[in-house]
Amino acid sequence: MRRDVKIQSEPIKVEELVASFKREDCGAHVVFDGTVRSATKGKLVEYLDFEALHSMALKEMNRLMDNIEARFELEAASLIHREGKVEIGESAVLIMVASPHRAAAFDACRFLIDELKVSVPIWKKEVYKDGYVWVSAHP
Repeated sequence: MRRDVKIQSEPIKVEELVASFKREDCGAHVVFDGTVRSATKGKLVEYLDFEALHSMALKEMNRLMDNIEARFELEAASLIHREGKVEIGESAVLIMVASPHRAAAFDACRFLIDELKVSVPIWKKEVYKDGYVWVSAHP
């Protein structure tokens, strides 16, 4: 399985990455583009700030890739996460999965985002005009 795992501070070029990810040997290409929303729980968000423990985060992201490769029939997968300041509307995480069949692609994509939030040491701070809060992945 072709794989790509990254943590980056620069904006994720979603359209460019999705276009280059497409494969002729796959009938299913599932993309999850997690963007920064402008409000949460009725409170206006200014931006998000992500902190990553690089070596451990990349190791865990690769472990997740090993897991989907063993569990699902896939040809390619990509997992990219931002760090640092991420503005409203920007992509914070991009997951792309390619498979000959849709069920495997959907299941693998969902598995990656759910497990990323639980096991990868990347922390999210929501910043408001009047302060900030560190957010748990699964409150």
